[in-house]
Amino acid sequence: MVSAVSIVDVVKHFGALQALVGVSLDIAEGEFFGLLGPNGAGKTTLISTLAGLVRADSGHLSVLGNDVVRDYRKARSLLGVVPQELVFDPFFSVRETLRIQSGYFGLRHNDDWIDEILENLDLAGKADVNMRRLSGGMKRRVLVAQALVHKPPVIVLDEPTAGVDVELRQGLWQFVRRLNGEGHTIILTTHYLEEAEALCGRIALMKQGRIIALDTTANLMAAHPGGSLEDVFVRTMNQ
Repeated sequence: MVSAVSIVDVVKHFGALQALVGVSLDIAEGEFFGLLGPNGAGKTTLISTLAGLVRADSGHLSVLGNDVVRDYRKARSLLGVVPQELVFDPFFSVRETLRIQSGYFGLRHNDDWIDEILENLDLAGKADVNMRRLSGGMKRRVLVAQALVHKPPVIVLDEPTAGVDVELRQGLWQFVRRLNGEGHTIILTTHYLEEAEALCGRIALMKQGRIIALDTTANLMAAHPGGSLEDVFVRTMNQ
């Protein structure tokens, strides 16, 4: 069976800094997978190589069997990425932003799905509001909406709830759980360990560009005294 994401021996340097050190990872279709680690562990670099924004020095990455370099357009169309940074075009409304994003993927007449996304992310009341007038939390919701607008089978959420209110976090996770239940593969990075513990079936822990632990969430927690993912994280990072 083709993996949703296959990462094989990926290495990446930025000058003298080795950001990724022979990272290998295989994520099955339909998984809810957690990628955790402290700042600087290499998580965002790995996501950037998967999305084709950064070129690995060596190794191979693919999305549903499509190489992210050789088959970039196909691989990218299968991937939806919510970045950490609040990047937006200040000249358009929320709905216009999502229509433009749909166009990037060759989608026309996508308003029914856009409306559904807006409703599920509690953005319906802001649909015609200019992006410049939104709060930081609202802008982050739009980033999530942009990642979902082309219904990608693989969704990468890079700190999607950083700095947003509890109500949004709950609404977002309800929506994402639904998408996962419909067969979408979800890859999550988060500093909210309780989110990863509740949502992720498997977890990889990264440190200094390496994967230092990889197992089911239940097995990781059972192997460490304390019984919480936070305890696992602290002990593993201090080894």
